[in-house]
Amino acid sequence: MSSCVTICPIGPVDEGILEHIAECISIRCGLNCRISMRMENPRYAYNDTRCQYNSRLILKHLLQQCPFDTLRLIGITPVDLYVPILKFVFGLAQIEGKCSIISLHRLCPRFYDQPSNPDLLLARVEKTVLHELGHTFGMTHCRDRRCVMYSSVRIEDTDLKQPDFCPTCFELFQWYLKKSLQQSS
Repeated sequence: MSSCVTICPIGPVDEGILEHIAECISIRCGLNCRISMRMENPRYAYNDTRCQYNSRLILKHLLQQCPFDTLRLIGITPVDLYVPILKFVFGLAQIEGKCSIISLHRLCPRFYDQPSNPDLLLARVEKTVLHELGHTFGMTHCRDRRCVMYSSVRIEDTDLKQPDFCPTCFELFQWYLKKSLQQSS
């Protein structure tokens, strides 16, 4: 198994966002990234009552499609995600698992009736991706509101965070990453 992270667009996702995610993971985590072929919109996960997509069903589908030679798989989608106990999620990950999913829907400033702001969108995406990637390695939420591993229940939580792990979480991430790489070799 490689130390490569695969980024998988699910539905139409701007190529610039995918490239930004790959660069972010490379710089912040020291992991190589590749962008896979686009998957179709996850109609199988759509809930007519909620007008949203069940993120757990998408994660299950991603796991079935996960390349054997990838360390982690991150799905990126424009659709609005939920888990049954919450109104929405920005992303969801398998704790100590291979897959995570990120929704661009509520990270877009226009969702909050703000003007389009590509830089703000990319900053939010970067933080959400790092957060969910941390979960896939077994990390839990941090109490430091500035740490990327702090829980985001509102977009303001995401905006307040830095796109970095706090010193303690960075050490934990490095430890979990090393452990994961040793197990996969």
